Amino acid sequence: MAREVVARWPGSTLDMEGAANEGAARADVIVVATPWDSAIPTVGPLRDDLAGKVVISMANALVKEGREMLALIPPRGSVAATVQAALPGSLVAAAFHHLPASEMEDLDSGLEADVLVCSDHAEATTAAMGLIDAMPGLRPLDTGTLSQAAAIEAFTAVCITLNIRYKVHSTLQMAGM
Repeated sequence: MAREVVARWPGSTLDMEGAANEGAARADVIVVATPWDSAIPTVGPLRDDLAGKVVISMANALVKEGREMLALIPPRGSVAATVQAALPGSLVAAAFHHLPASEMEDLDSGLEADVLVCSDHAEATTAAMGLIDAMPGLRPLDTGTLSQAAAIEAFTAVCITLNIRYKVHSTLQMAGM
């Protein structure tokens, strides 16, 4: 997969190498970018490897019905809270939910957006916001504790539905801040 990603931007110098999930778990910050229903099966077996690490969940529990996206509410209220419950020794943050996937995967898209971040761990909030701040065009906003993840994840259904309806790749930007 890493080779495929690098090949998409032949004019860019991308220092990337692939690894199995166990190898990825050795990173300082881990981003869980799986479909929502794969998040726990992916991170669960890595529970011990991820202890003490910052884990950023960007999954949204959504289902498409016609031309709309609908939010599903996981038993713990959000995918991020479910990831935190599965990884009690990890520092989980929720972020990147509202960014259009097609814009995120295009390094030349010029994506400009605010990225909402929430966590129960100051270290996870700081790490997620630092990662976001290092990405040109993105502005991290601290929205508080992980309890905010339920509303953030559910609101993504509204954002995607707007993008479908208006055939755009819009982003979230908070005015007045």
